Amino acid sequence: MLADEAATAALGAALAPLLGPGLSIHLCGPLGAGKTTLVRALLRTLGERGRVRSPTFTLVEPYRAGGLELAHLDLYRFENAAEWGEAGFDEYLGGDTVSLIEWPDRAAPLLPLPDLRIDIAVEGDSRRATIAACSARGDALLAALQARGAGTESPS
Repeated sequence: MLADEAATAALGAALAPLLGPGLSIHLCGPLGAGKTTLVRALLRTLGERGRVRSPTFTLVEPYRAGGLELAHLDLYRFENAAEWGEAGFDEYLGGDTVSLIEWPDRAAPLLPLPDLRIDIAVEGDSRRATIAACSARGDALLAALQARGAGTESPS
């Protein structure tokens, strides 16, 4: 359970030092659930000092922090999956860039499975983060997060 915005930020901060080149993380949940809050805390933990804004209108915001190349993508404005290919975002997948993708379902089925999928559900004034590993790297990442007691739960 994520009791408040600080708890959501703490999840991002716990995740940050566990990241490695080429990881892909999908962030799902309704508007206002805290997806960008989580990414902002993750980037701040990695040392990003510049403005961390939601890429809702720019679609992608690239960063270099903590020795990593990161791309924060927001697909909210996509009306269909074909827009993924038209946007040329494949360059952010499969290489060394860590991809953090909000609203990934808008590009399904063109997106490959992520290493981790974080679903944030709104429950009254709090949030619940459910994290699913979708790869061997994701399994290791999830195990490390759980070992840190990051306030997450795995899907049953």
